[in-house]
Amino acid sequence: MKELVIISGKGGTGKTSICASLAVLSGGCVVADCDVDAADLHLVLSPKVQRREPFTAGKRARIKAGHCTACGKCEELCRFEAIRFDGPGNGKVAKTFRVDALACEGCGVCTWFCAEEAIEFVPTVGGEWFISETRCGPMVHAKLGIAESNSGKLVSIVRQNARRLAEERGHDLVIIDGSPGVGCPVIASITGASLVLAVTEPTPSGLHDLTRVVQLTRHFGAPVIVCVNKWDLNPQMSDAIDAFCREQSIPVAGRIRYDRAFTRAQIQSRTVVEASNDGVAEDIRSLWNVVHTKLGAPSRKEHSGHGTPGIAHGVVEAPE
Repeated sequence: MKELVIISGKGGTGKTSICASLAVLSGGCVVADCDVDAADLHLVLSPKVQRREPFTAGKRARIKAGHCTACGKCEELCRFEAIRFDGPGNGKVAKTFRVDALACEGCGVCTWFCAEEAIEFVPTVGGEWFISETRCGPMVHAKLGIAESNSGKLVSIVRQNARRLAEERGHDLVIIDGSPGVGCPVIASITGASLVLAVTEPTPSGLHDLTRVVQLTRHFGAPVIVCVNKWDLNPQMSDAIDAFCREQSIPVAGRIRYDRAFTRAQIQSRTVVEASNDGVAEDIRSLWNVVHTKLGAPSRKEHSGHGTPGIAHGVVEAPE
């Protein structure tokens, strides 16, 4: 089983849009949306949820009002100012203390030092993860709650279930939409991947972010190839990215042109390769041929479109 992870140094480069198109061109795979902080792959693939599970992310303190004596020790020790003296009375005191769930960082100090054992440390639900069906095959995706942490842990859950589904249903490919940047969720997305496709754009910041992505993938031993999206908006910068990749011995798998046909397809909740056969769709078909070959499988004729393996040419994506 192969795992293809698509990442980018920043949001808005076309990563998710390219991921959806490659999932369609694969002819059947398991799709995993590991961009759990701002998931939007579902906007194009229209998954139908079959199963949903809560995501438990750490613990938070909770004051048991009936046991609180309002001694104030918890408020004194809380470095995050998460303790409020506005809880309900309990017959012993007129007011008790309360934990502000949004401010609590789950350190547990208040629980440890409460002499009355009036504070409990309880697991918190920080989001949800889902198993769904799409026109490309099964999809595992998730939604992290507002201001919640542990996104790397949630990414690991998504990947584990995607691999399990692939084994159960006989799929030999998992396509993963990774998070932008180089943080914990990205690390959790690429570790142990068969191939990483880094999507960049022809700007100075695009090259800078690509440099960081390359450093990250090499640190974790993940093979990486590059795709330059909207290359024709700045050909000189696209050439500079090509030169950087040559210096680093990194294959450039494709160039994709800017084309509004992509946005028109997205408005219809479709990928551009489903909406047309030429222009930007041809670029992505050429990209898929290269990716498919890099994954260790020969390029299949039915997915070749009008292009040939090599450098492709453009996609624009709605803001992530």
